[in-house]
Amino acid sequence: MRKNAQHLQYLVQGAMIAAIYTVLTLLAAMANLAYGPVQFRFSEALTLLPVFTPAAIPGLAVGCLLSNIWSGYGAADMIFGTMATLLAAIATRQLRNVRVKNIPFLAPLPPVLFNAVVIGLEIAVFSPKGLSWAGFWSAALTVGAGELVICFFLGLPLVAALQKIGEKRKIFLS
Repeated sequence: MRKNAQHLQYLVQGAMIAAIYTVLTLLAAMANLAYGPVQFRFSEALTLLPVFTPAAIPGLAVGCLLSNIWSGYGAADMIFGTMATLLAAIATRQLRNVRVKNIPFLAPLPPVLFNAVVIGLEIAVFSPKGLSWAGFWSAALTVGAGELVICFFLGLPLVAALQKIGEKRKIFLS
């Protein structure tokens, strides 16, 4: 594939991932599941896509940035939420080859850990009660638990399904 075509493919993949992430987050927001200490963002299942393509890294970061425009935490969530997603996507990409029965079983851990710590801290800092260790651990545990459920019970099956049906070759030609 020519260099320009590869670059265009990378941009299109990233843009599509950003768009899908944003739409899924806004759907979760309509059910009051996308923001705050208890989060079940369906879009977080996509945080495992760096297993297939590096284009998912900026795609997820941009999708998170766009999604957090509607967050009650404003600019802080746009900055720190995006940072957590970006770092998690990079780490997920690095873990893509750690597999058991061809399943990248460690890939869900970076999104769970980065979101638990970064978003937990963000929620604790901006809490009306003020920053406390109890507030941090409470927020980190609830955010982490929601992330764990989505990444392990939606994300890993998504990866397995894409691998099994061979669609990753059609979608992610990298």
